Amino acid sequence: MGPTTIYEQEDADAGELVESMNRRAIVLGILTLTVICGACKQKDETLSLLVWEGYADPSFVRPFEEAHHCKISASYMGSSDELMAKLRGGSASNYDVISPSSDVAHSITTAGLAAPLDLSKFPSYSQLSAKLRDLPLVKAHEQVYGVPFMWGPNPLLYDAKAIPQPPNSWAVLWDPKYKEKISVWDDLSTVYMAAQVLGYDKPDPSQLYNLTDEQLEAVKKKLIALKPNIRKIWSTGGELTNLFQNHEVVLAMGWPLNTNDLRKLNFPIGETIPKENTTGWIDHLTVTAASSNKDLAFAFLEYMIEAKTQKLVTDRTHYTPANPGAAQFLSPEEIKGLHLDDPDAYMQRIYFWQDVPRRGKYNEIWNEVKAAQ
Repeated sequence: MGPTTIYEQEDADAGELVESMNRRAIVLGILTLTVICGACKQKDETLSLLVWEGYADPSFVRPFEEAHHCKISASYMGSSDELMAKLRGGSASNYDVISPSSDVAHSITTAGLAAPLDLSKFPSYSQLSAKLRDLPLVKAHEQVYGVPFMWGPNPLLYDAKAIPQPPNSWAVLWDPKYKEKISVWDDLSTVYMAAQVLGYDKPDPSQLYNLTDEQLEAVKKKLIALKPNIRKIWSTGGELTNLFQNHEVVLAMGWPLNTNDLRKLNFPIGETIPKENTTGWIDHLTVTAASSNKDLAFAFLEYMIEAKTQKLVTDRTHYTPANPGAAQFLSPEEIKGLHLDDPDAYMQRIYFWQDVPRRGKYNEIWNEVKAAQ
């Protein structure tokens, strides 16, 4: 081969230059595609919930995720005090939507922990029960900070095979024959229940939330006397369901959610409200003031109070919906079972949770009960 000419050298240099440019174009293309794909993924926002069990079930959450191209991430709370501890302990920014009950909803509102709602963005709000909507629980400064969602009682649950007849009084929990066969909730509702057994709800049920030191001391003694019968103090609904399913307990204060879950498992669970009546709750949905996804969170609230969604929530929880319009999607048997045929009469049996001015003292008493040997 002869010596390379200047023209051949120029051609070789040009070829290398083109090849180098092609390589750079490929690398640039890969980088661009990576950035684009990353941007696509970032479009799928995550909405974080801190709610009661049953309030983020895939049966009704998934359609919202698909419609809004987002992901719902839910954490569950076991008590109102747990919710308050997390919100006041610096975790508020971790959650976009919470489900405060009627005992802490007003405190959350007045503490500035919830975001105000523009009701023009909630066409389903006017469909909600006027009785629930008109309560002052999530209102302050002439603004609304949440929407009523579900409501219900804390009923007495019993194994209908072990106890064929529905117990007619909460006092049955103290019967010595049920030693280590009952469960109570790790919540102030157990304090309220013992106060009812002692008659402190008469003549005014609101006294349950304003007990004196003397009354609280009597409640403590009453609950300590119950401890030999307590198999376990439950803190999650799933825990109580397992206690019944495993035949570890035959009586407990529980939720309609437990009744629904156990019936699906073909367990012979019974549910009743004793002669003393019972306490209960009105759950709300609110958007936290610290949320960075407020528009998506507001859309979620509207979706959750729509009649169709409320029907799906009741299917999962067996709680009574705040939107009476859900009845159009229910059978006559379901309407009766959820007490939508006469909600006012059913509400007379329920002493809805109220703000407890001395909540710290109540918790002190309850902690002393749990610590007692």
